[in-house]
Amino acid sequence: MLFSEIGLGPEVLRAVEDAGYSQPTPIQEKAIPWVLQGRDVLGCAQTGTGKTASFTLPMIDILASGRARARMPRSLILEPTRELAAQVAENFEVYGKYHKLNMALLIGGESFGDQIKKLERGVDVLIATPGRMMDLFDRGNILLSDIKILVIDEADRMLDMGFIPDIERIVGLLPKMRQTLFFSATMPPEIRRLADAFLMNPREITVAPPASPAATVTQAVAMVRGEDKREALRHLLRTEDVKNAFIFCNRKRDVAILHQSLTKHGFNAGALHGDMVQSKRTETLEQFRQGEIALLCCSDVAARGIDIAGVSHVFNFDVPHHADDYVHRIGRTGRAGKTGRAFMLATPDDGRTLDAIEKLIGREIPRIMIDGLETPDMSEGESEGGRRRRPARGASPRGDAKGPRRRGGSDAPRESQAAVEAAPQVEEVAEARRPERAERPERSGRDRDRGRNRDSRADAPRDVARAETRPPRQDDRGEPRRRWRDEDDGPSVVGFGDDVPAFMLRVARPAPRAATPETFEDADTPEA
Repeated sequence: MLFSEIGLGPEVLRAVEDAGYSQPTPIQEKAIPWVLQGRDVLGCAQTGTGKTASFTLPMIDILASGRARARMPRSLILEPTRELAAQVAENFEVYGKYHKLNMALLIGGESFGDQIKKLERGVDVLIATPGRMMDLFDRGNILLSDIKILVIDEADRMLDMGFIPDIERIVGLLPKMRQTLFFSATMPPEIRRLADAFLMNPREITVAPPASPAATVTQAVAMVRGEDKREALRHLLRTEDVKNAFIFCNRKRDVAILHQSLTKHGFNAGALHGDMVQSKRTETLEQFRQGEIALLCCSDVAARGIDIAGVSHVFNFDVPHHADDYVHRIGRTGRAGKTGRAFMLATPDDGRTLDAIEKLIGREIPRIMIDGLETPDMSEGESEGGRRRRPARGASPRGDAKGPRRRGGSDAPRESQAAVEAAPQVEEVAEARRPERAERPERSGRDRDRGRNRDSRADAPRDVARAETRPPRQDDRGEPRRRWRDEDDGPSVVGFGDDVPAFMLRVARPAPRAATPETFEDADTPEA
């Protein structure tokens, strides 16, 4: 089927032809006719299949008739990340170049003033991330009462990033009569619940098994130790025919460390993660798109919807925590029917996560070996409960022939049974060799006095011993300070004792009453 056969207008068809496309993908072929009819659509397709064009192309045709008003956008597209929102905005510019549609991009890291000016001129298409969208709405710069089309893209990523409460609030502010398009690469139960709440009699479109990677991507996993991961990655980069590649890490800190390591070893690499300022993120992504950077070390901020043609490889430096993220990561290659290769570095601690990924995609990922590196045993990693396996009883923590360490921290093995049985005999020999008490030499007189004094001080109470050695304390008048522990002092003083402040001994007088007509009648003295 051709694009000309699915009902798009001539201006959109000409823009699609200028972009070099003639045949729609399966998700586009099934979704576009239903969107043009005004039906709600629930689309589920694997990443890299053209979901973005399946709603941008018909939206341009629908919005071609009509006029936008100030601060009242006619359509709203919600995206989870800034990069994905910017990419959708680029698609609108490419496919809508023969239409006079105004568009505004609301993402974090950009100036509020420029975005507010676009809203005041009136926009037909509003593309936003939920955070910046709610900021401008709370400031009164956006009115959502004229929204005709709502698009929620990458809904499963919205769930992972915690945007669902914001999405629910935004949907509650929109008109009830609207067209809603809901797209996601995976369909977990929570996303299904949201779809049932937001959509009205939707047309469900599924063109591929949920969470399935593209068949054009060749996958492999290398089992290495944690300290060998960088060396294994460098080996793969040198042996594979890498044109350009995404290298995914689980943590932002690891992205920066890996970027420095690759740069130190002479690789042309860049870094991309969520803590970078928006201008730097946009610049780095554009350099990678133009080929100025060959390797892009990134976090999962680049795992969704980033469409860069001709990416040859994807390397998972870390096994993703969620199995769905693996499908999205390797979906950056093998797009639009092209071939790609995806490698993952796994350690013994990643056993459970690797099993979850293979269960999700429905097949086992082939294992490969790295030359010069030892392949560890997966049984050394986590147990079924998610905790590290404890060494077996009688084995050392490192798995060698030594026994368990003793409580004092020593690596010496425990005593054998024979040594335990011989212990009484050793004690008898030691007792026989010990000299009798009566045979010890007699101490001199000075030593006897010194020991007697030491013993007497040790047997005496601590307070008495201190009193004998310390001079008596004196008060401010130079007299010896009394000790409350002496027997002649009697019971301990309660309260202030003898030193009662003088003001507390004064007789308190009642306060004078207010001067009212009633008090004047009862007063003893006549009125002044």
